[in-house]
Amino acid sequence: MLDVIVAGGGPTGSHLAQRLAEKGHKVQVLEARAAVGEKRSCTGIVGWEFIKTFGIPDKVIIRQANSAIIYSPGGNTIHLHRNDPQACILDRKAFDGYMAENAQKAGAEFKFNHRVTGIQIEKSHAEVIIAAENRETKISAKALILACGFNPGILEKAGLGCFKDHVAGVQAEVEAPGLGEVEVYFGDTAPGFFSWLVPVAPGTAKAGLLARKEPGALLKKWLVSLAEQGKIKSKDVEIHYGGIPLKPPVRTYGERLLAVGDAAGHTKPTSGGGIYYGLIGAEIAAEVLDKALIDGDLTAGRLARYQRSWKPQLGRDLRTGYWARRLFERLSHEQIDLIFKIMKSGGIDKALLNAKDLSFDWHSRTIMSLLKYNVVAGPLKILKLPFSSGPPEAD
Repeated sequence: MLDVIVAGGGPTGSHLAQRLAEKGHKVQVLEARAAVGEKRSCTGIVGWEFIKTFGIPDKVIIRQANSAIIYSPGGNTIHLHRNDPQACILDRKAFDGYMAENAQKAGAEFKFNHRVTGIQIEKSHAEVIIAAENRETKISAKALILACGFNPGILEKAGLGCFKDHVAGVQAEVEAPGLGEVEVYFGDTAPGFFSWLVPVAPGTAKAGLLARKEPGALLKKWLVSLAEQGKIKSKDVEIHYGGIPLKPPVRTYGERLLAVGDAAGHTKPTSGGGIYYGLIGAEIAAEVLDKALIDGDLTAGRLARYQRSWKPQLGRDLRTGYWARRLFERLSHEQIDLIFKIMKSGGIDKALLNAKDLSFDWHSRTIMSLLKYNVVAGPLKILKLPFSSGPPEAD
């Protein structure tokens, strides 16, 4: 019998499979798509801390980024720029392939076109039902890892409940010959959220947005506007969709079961990015599951150590980010414009850029630093949110 089945061959699932295989466990990865790297709704922007922590090679990095222009609903701008690169844009197909290759070299087996459609946890094993080659089969293992991204149906079948909140992300690749740096837009293009233009290669960019309602229609409308402005050449392009959890489920563990990455809600509520948090969670899950397999104790009580371990590392940023996310959704266009004006006129944007603890990856630091400025927090107090006591604890 297999030791572990990993449902999902994205970066998080592959990294976890690699770590478990390196520890001598028999691991099989089940990927619904025909190959890794076919998820095209992810922009692939990560911070330098992530690159250094996980030793990501240059061959999977398209370009480095050290600046961005942020547009308010009224057209005010904040230009963020540092001399040193702050982020990298990954070639998602190459990056996903690199992570899967590492797992395979460590001994993990991959099966493609294998979609998990059902889960059954027995006393002696975990069983998954697979749809493959127009028929259903069953595969068993001592433990099951859900690394299948935003998949509410599978989460509920596994008995982990549901995501408390989520948003839809849409993206398309467009021709943008004059785009030199990342651009972020707030306003009607993505109500309550934001849209982006990210240069990924000379003349090519990724255009996308987050939205709770009609994301595809919003993106199509925005692409037409960008084309009319001369920012992009192509407006009739293929749009890719993806769900993004904004809050984790109540539990990320169960009998013979763990959830990691997007399936565990390990995504930044502010930006929707989940690669770094996903791999951090995978490291923790590998340690917990390795010891549980050795001891022969795969009960929910034992595997609860996973959630107790990831919360100290990720919990604060997830809570603070979600709190800020909900706050931002309540702001009017006028309030956002006012904050932009205050930040520029008071030099707060430059002060934050010069702060040593400003991090692309850990947003809670930037959020709380920003709220220390009374001139910024002042316009937000009408929302009656608990600035003085800080972000509320997660449920």
